[in-house]
Amino acid sequence: MSVSTAVVLAAGEGTRLRPLTRNRPKPMLPAANRPILEHVFDALVDAGMERLVCVVGYKHDRVQDHFGPTYRSVPVQYVRQHKQLGSGHALLQARSAVDGPPLVVNGDRLIETSMIETVVDAFERNEPSAALAVLEHPEARQYGAISLQNEEITELIEKPTSDEYRLINAGIYAFGTGIFDEIADTPRTQGELGLTDTIARLMDRDRVRGVRCEGMWVDATYPWDLLKMAREVLARGRIDAAAESHGVWVHEDALVHDDATLRAPVVVGPDSEIGPGAVVGPDTALGRNVTIGANATVERSVLDVDTRVDAGSTLFDTVTGQDVHVGAGTVAPGGEADVRVGNTVFEDQRLGAVLADRVTADGNASIDPGTLVGPSAHLHTGVHVHGRIAEAAEVMR
Repeated sequence: MSVSTAVVLAAGEGTRLRPLTRNRPKPMLPAANRPILEHVFDALVDAGMERLVCVVGYKHDRVQDHFGPTYRSVPVQYVRQHKQLGSGHALLQARSAVDGPPLVVNGDRLIETSMIETVVDAFERNEPSAALAVLEHPEARQYGAISLQNEEITELIEKPTSDEYRLINAGIYAFGTGIFDEIADTPRTQGELGLTDTIARLMDRDRVRGVRCEGMWVDATYPWDLLKMAREVLARGRIDAAAESHGVWVHEDALVHDDATLRAPVVVGPDSEIGPGAVVGPDTALGRNVTIGANATVERSVLDVDTRVDAGSTLFDTVTGQDVHVGAGTVAPGGEADVRVGNTVFEDQRLGAVLADRVTADGNASIDPGTLVGPSAHLHTGVHVHGRIAEAAEVMR
């Protein structure tokens, strides 16, 4: 059975990445200076996939408008998941668009082309009911854990409660053509249809092959994970359309002042401008049309499209959304902090600040480590902020 169609699951919101996902889905957040989903599509095209079927849902227009009907000359078809009712339900929406055995991947994880090729090869050679990528990971409790014996999956634990597991489900699957019927026959759990529930049913009567893989695998679950993604992309040189010199990538349309300093690894996106005396990097990614003013310092940070950092500002371990304006003299010193996501506090996370889309800081603001600033918030001159700042808030003191 030849696998030539990939289904990409990209319908989710990514609530644990709020406030960055307020205006776009998680797969469209930046991995360095390009959307995560672009990296996923690249891996699939490089692995020889001839069609891409993208399951979209939350803020679907942000995906469709960005990619259009093709990507690198490979056709892209979109199908809608109108309600987010689980990964199995998402895949089921692609039923009418798939002819033949599908490859299935998540649209919000960085993966290697070689992983895809390994899974496809194992599936085509052995023709099991399913084959999925298995990866060693030091924090298996955060992901679906796997027990493997003689290349056959014997256990699939969605939320392990112990540290005994070392193998995880990497979220790269190849299925036989009957997978859609199998999903449709799977009972829902708390109203959701999980893909792993269907795989567990397959394991009861068929052989589900676990394919050991190695290489880059990065999941963005929380805001600080975007900093990790950027580090991985930069370390591996996964940068597009930029001239590279010793770990420094500068797009041909960018302007870098002769008196500015770029510290590798760093990428400067198209139409960006870096002023005199500015220091940018290491482990820093600037998206399209980012402006760094004179004598500003930006380190270990991801600044998205149309971000402006005025003169003398200092940003460490910071993630910005789009169209953010950081006024002169603003300081986000970075470092470790306890970060509250939803109702959970995560201790000692390295996160300077998150400034969501259209945040404005007038100048001389001080932003404590771990601060999450909601979209369109306005930080007035000289304020000191910490914790969580609500969407459209006016912070006066």
